[in-house]
Amino acid sequence: MLLRSPWSLTNLAGPRLLGSDVRPAKPESGVLDWRMLPRHRDEDQVKLDVNRSFIYYPRDESEQQLDRRKEDLSDLIIEVLRRHPMLCYFQGFHDIVQVVLLVLGKSLAVSAVSHISLLRIRDFMLPSLSPSLDHLRLLPAILFAADAKLCKHLSQTQPFFALAATLTLYAHEIEDYSAIARLFDFLLAEEAVVSLYVFAAIILSRKDELFEIPADEPEMLHFTLSKLPKALDVEGMIGRAQELFVTFPPEGLPFRAWSKISSYSVLKTTRGSSQTQTLMDGEGLFAKQAAQLHREEFRQRARLVFWKYRQSVGGIGLALFIGLVSVWIQRGGVASTFSVGVRKAWSIWELLRHWYWATS
Repeated sequence: MLLRSPWSLTNLAGPRLLGSDVRPAKPESGVLDWRMLPRHRDEDQVKLDVNRSFIYYPRDESEQQLDRRKEDLSDLIIEVLRRHPMLCYFQGFHDIVQVVLLVLGKSLAVSAVSHISLLRIRDFMLPSLSPSLDHLRLLPAILFAADAKLCKHLSQTQPFFALAATLTLYAHEIEDYSAIARLFDFLLAEEAVVSLYVFAAIILSRKDELFEIPADEPEMLHFTLSKLPKALDVEGMIGRAQELFVTFPPEGLPFRAWSKISSYSVLKTTRGSSQTQTLMDGEGLFAKQAAQLHREEFRQRARLVFWKYRQSVGGIGLALFIGLVSVWIQRGGVASTFSVGVRKAWSIWELLRHWYWATS
């Protein structure tokens, strides 16, 4: 049974907004029964989270009905993960899928959740939390553009207070079904970056409350911002987010914030429209972004190692330089090739020196 909301258009518009069909999804991966696919590494965590689902809605259902919904939710999440095993489950993913399942029903939700996972929240399902944190770093830039005084007031507070809300498309924070269904309608019709403008709109709406908390109490500011207001004006919030997005588009944000976002991030690949992208496109972008993350992590580890052993590395580099000079002298003779050998060895030494300082 579908859980209807006043925004019942979501039942038909949702999949179309995601670029998927409204018909029940056809089997992917060439396998008819997803239960025959290899077990996904995160299934144990899925089970734990599903047991904590359907807390706020639907209401007035028996324990048996809720247990059946949990079974459907578990099957839906695990099917998507098994058909796209590169995806990494994160705590809160079940909150998103729960809303989609209630709105669309199980047969339509498989395709919709696949598209959301690979084309809308792909950054959250990578093997590192780093891209998710990169999203949050846009928040100060949006706030500074909209209200520099408020941004300065919050400057001692890291934007991690927005993680739970943005990571789950607000499904973890909003307890009213009609409100979250309406917000999903809006978010899935817009670019992925708009979710951050929504949070910025929420912060701006609490301006007076936030100024009452001293700027030198970042813990209290963090606590306040991490909890959304209970009486949330969803329509007002959507309108304000749209206004912010139009007035301060991502490319024009201060601090060069947008340039620091990966070109493979959903924030950029949904810029304009993602409706023409396929699940295969999403998997390809996932692979490219994962490889980029791996290279960046390797580079950071290398910098730490070389910084730790920088004196030893300098000594090794000098020893290598002297050894190279010796080899070239022995091969060509002192008189005829010494100057050439030294020039070559010096070039190599300079490359080593510049590479060392570039990584330190």
